Amino acid sequence: MIRLADIVKSFGDLTVLKGVSLAVREGSVTALIGPSGSGKSTLLRCVNLLEIPEAGQLVIGGETVRFTGRPPERETLRRVRRQTGMVFQNFQLFPHRTALGNVMESLIVVLKWPEAKARARALELLDKVGLADKAQAWPAQLSGGQQQRVAIARALASSPRVLLCDEPTSALDPELSLEVVEVLAQLAREGTTMLIATHDLRLAARVAQDAVLLEAGEVVEGGPAAELFTRPRQERTARFIATLGHGVVSDQGAEPG
Repeated sequence: MIRLADIVKSFGDLTVLKGVSLAVREGSVTALIGPSGSGKSTLLRCVNLLEIPEAGQLVIGGETVRFTGRPPERETLRRVRRQTGMVFQNFQLFPHRTALGNVMESLIVVLKWPEAKARARALELLDKVGLADKAQAWPAQLSGGQQQRVAIARALASSPRVLLCDEPTSALDPELSLEVVEVLAQLAREGTTMLIATHDLRLAARVAQDAVLLEAGEVVEGGPAAELFTRPRQERTARFIATLGHGVVSDQGAEPG
């Protein structure tokens, strides 16, 4: 589904990604873990071309993009972005749109769907994330967990090939984060392809089949999530997992997709 090869991304004199390569299998969930500043969010943004790498290659679906230091053509950007849905750390809902309106927005504005068709799709997705009864609520009337679930519904609206999640639970307290974890776990059970950047090992252990540890813009270790969390090969991986909570994943492996 997604293959990144030798991705290099810099901001000024700071090289954030130093030749990162990884693959995300279709129908699976891959968790990107690592300390703050490791490049997780930047890597996600490179997948949907919100950031353009200086070098490397991206394959997503049937689209191949080779980075040469020049921006891809606008049509290439459009084709790649239509294959991805993005869930941001801080929800980024439109405050002047209801929950329903937020989910409908891209279908009407970008895909030019008729309003009735967009409304039906949005209601279906709000029901999927357990918020059918909040369709007419404004973002300010929703809890953080509910707002993030609306954001997930919005990201799914155009039926993307892959869902990209950037720290989807980090802005939430533990109780509200469980709402979001359960929604993502259900999507994983349904075979939704996801790439999730997270510090939340409970989320990663519950949802992901594969995991990759990034540090200082490089891949330290990658492999099946259950093995990486319980039997890491690299000492650096073991130390990082220990800092996030000993025993968090000791008795639960990743769920099958």
